[in-house]
Amino acid sequence: MTARLVLHQADIARALTRISHEILESNRGASDLVLLGIPTRGATLARRIGAILAGIEPNSIAPGSGTVGFLDVTMYRDDLAKNPTRAPSPTQIPAGGIDGKTVVLVDDVLYSGRTIRAALDAISDLGRPRAVRLAVLVDRGHRELPIRADFVGKNLPTSQSERINVRLTEVDGVDEVTIEGGES
Repeated sequence: MTARLVLHQADIARALTRISHEILESNRGASDLVLLGIPTRGATLARRIGAILAGIEPNSIAPGSGTVGFLDVTMYRDDLAKNPTRAPSPTQIPAGGIDGKTVVLVDDVLYSGRTIRAALDAISDLGRPRAVRLAVLVDRGHRELPIRADFVGKNLPTSQSERINVRLTEVDGVDEVTIEGGES
């Protein structure tokens, strides 16, 4: 099956920089901001966005300051019986918690919305944030639930038969987004 390259390393870097600026603008700065990445690639993207935010507002966010956490939603999914899934990862919430904060969920691809629904359930078990926003690298459409991203790197309309592959250097050794499948 042939994969078509749609985003390369520079495109991903530009998208994450734009998302970071949009997050700061929307939140009016970095105070009371928590990024929660959804493993695996969402966690990597959350780390990258956290580093970009620290570069933009160095006095507000220090690298490793506890602004970035990871939210495993495996046990909150409603499709565990149908789809094989990876082993759960530990959820790591920043030391200050999420109560009263603006939480930005970070994921690689927004598709049906089911992962984000699971994330919202998981967040409700962890505390009561002031607001929850969603940042995704790719929005491919085909929503099954009324969920939309607040911050999107790239909208890539796809057919149901196509697959979006996000590969990140920290996990896969290369930064790229490809589409495979569908009609030739």
